[in-house]
Amino acid sequence: MSYELEEIRISQEIFYYLLEHHELREEDEMLLYRAYTEREEIQNLVKSQGDIAQSDIERYGNVIYLIPKEENNFLGFSKVQLKSALCKSNATDKDYYLSQFVILTLLVEFYDGQGSSSKAREYIRVGELQNCISSRLKEGAEHTEEEETNGIAFSNMLEAYEALKSDEKGSRARTTKEGFLHYILIFLQKQGLIEYVEQDEMIKTTKKLDNFMDWNLLNQNNYRRVLRVLGVKEDE
Repeated sequence: MSYELEEIRISQEIFYYLLEHHELREEDEMLLYRAYTEREEIQNLVKSQGDIAQSDIERYGNVIYLIPKEENNFLGFSKVQLKSALCKSNATDKDYYLSQFVILTLLVEFYDGQGSSSKAREYIRVGELQNCISSRLKEGAEHTEEEETNGIAFSNMLEAYEALKSDEKGSRARTTKEGFLHYILIFLQKQGLIEYVEQDEMIKTTKKLDNFMDWNLLNQNNYRRVLRVLGVKEDE
């Protein structure tokens, strides 16, 4: 299939915009947005450029997103980069997997994967999230058979979590439970996924995360997999 020079130019302009901003909103760039949504040739060209850059181009509602694939360490984050951003300086793999468990727990508390919208609540307090993390880790560590089946070392993550000190004064040190959670929330906020109201210790999700969960992440297969990892029964 041959393309016109104008189609190639516009597709490159759209892809460059996505590289720079990671998303293209209809209200911000109406001409580029309409070119992508109304002209199949241009959309195919943009998606092809995304494939070459190990990324998916997806439209949710009136926003087009550039989503790096899991193996994309250039546009996304490598394990080393995430460990550095989320954990203390001398962090081990236990700490890294604990940080991923915290994020999964946060997602499950907000989204139940049911109905026309997967969102189940509008906000969660930091203290409640902390209690959920502790409870799920202890439940998982108590069931060694499930642990082996899922390939998740709950006992290791629980050990890393309990090694963190607890500070009721709200310390931001990464060696405390409160500080560990704080930097994960700050990271998610920088990615535009949550609103973290520190003075009220309140967490809300953004429209960006809501769209991802409704349109992409929480199909039933993915949702059941997340529940299995967390040791949650579907009728809970």
